[in-house]
Amino acid sequence: MADIAEKSLDDLLRKVFSRLLKSKSRVKPTKGENGEVFGILLELKKPRARLSRAETRGVIYSCIGEFLWYMSKSDSLEFIQSYIGRYSDFAEEDGTVNGAYGPRLFNKDGIDQVDFVIRKLQENPHSRKAVIQLYDAKDSQGDFKDVPCTCSLQFVLRNGLLHMQAHMRSNDAYLGLPHDIFCFTMLQELIAGSLSAKLGTYKHSVGSLHLYTENAIAAQEFLDEAFQDIIEMPAMPLGDQWPQLKLLLEIEPQIRNGEIEDTTFPMLNGYWADIARLIAIKFSNNARAIVAIKDQMVSPVYETYIRRKHDRLQSPPQTQELFTELGSDGRAS
Repeated sequence: MADIAEKSLDDLLRKVFSRLLKSKSRVKPTKGENGEVFGILLELKKPRARLSRAETRGVIYSCIGEFLWYMSKSDSLEFIQSYIGRYSDFAEEDGTVNGAYGPRLFNKDGIDQVDFVIRKLQENPHSRKAVIQLYDAKDSQGDFKDVPCTCSLQFVLRNGLLHMQAHMRSNDAYLGLPHDIFCFTMLQELIAGSLSAKLGTYKHSVGSLHLYTENAIAAQEFLDEAFQDIIEMPAMPLGDQWPQLKLLLEIEPQIRNGEIEDTTFPMLNGYWADIARLIAIKFSNNARAIVAIKDQMVSPVYETYIRRKHDRLQSPPQTQELFTELGSDGRAS
């Protein structure tokens, strides 16, 4: 049984932050003083409830960026820095990030580990060998600015459900955990589609789960917010979604650089077109354009995040003018 098991990311974070703020174990490793819990198992019962709805941790755009960076198989700082600027602190002199997961997922010592997992579970649905290794012995020996916090990802098929467990040697609860859960459960759902399986639960075991002192106030502010409703991302369409993801990755640089005007994205199905539109919103500084893109969204789930981006660009009177009152389904009435 998991030490902390919840249905949504927000509920999981509430318990994690509460426990870490009370922790009397104080350590001071490379990146600064933190409160720590050592050896803990977290469980997200609804992996699609992978997004925080809170004002402080509703980091959908950076989560999407990091996920796509992994899926692009790249270790380039240029890609991820557009979404998460602090990655520049972890880059080597040649502009690469040693700890980048993309090359390790898809080309570790010449092995596509994601493809291996899919083939292994197709060959033997009961297999316990569907494991991706991310941390490497060489990471401990070199003088790198960044090494993977994740040791391994394991996938098991049980009764038609694809379950996943990530094991972390170290996990920053405030900055890292929301991104890790988002990226890993998205990968879990992609692999489930390739196996024609339903999405099972997600488990996340951590050696050192910690909260840096500098983030303690922000964590408390999260706890002081009202409880959030459990709202899940829409399910990925049935079947193999890798071709759609590949198309999205091909046009992502153009979206990021504002080179695509047609945000209907006719080459993508509704699920991935919504992700593309969120990228367009992330890199837009035009409030009216954001409203126009919002009106094209297939799912109402993302309304909260779009509104926040829009409101940062507008004064309250203009906000009321551009965003009509929402109906009960989350769409404009």
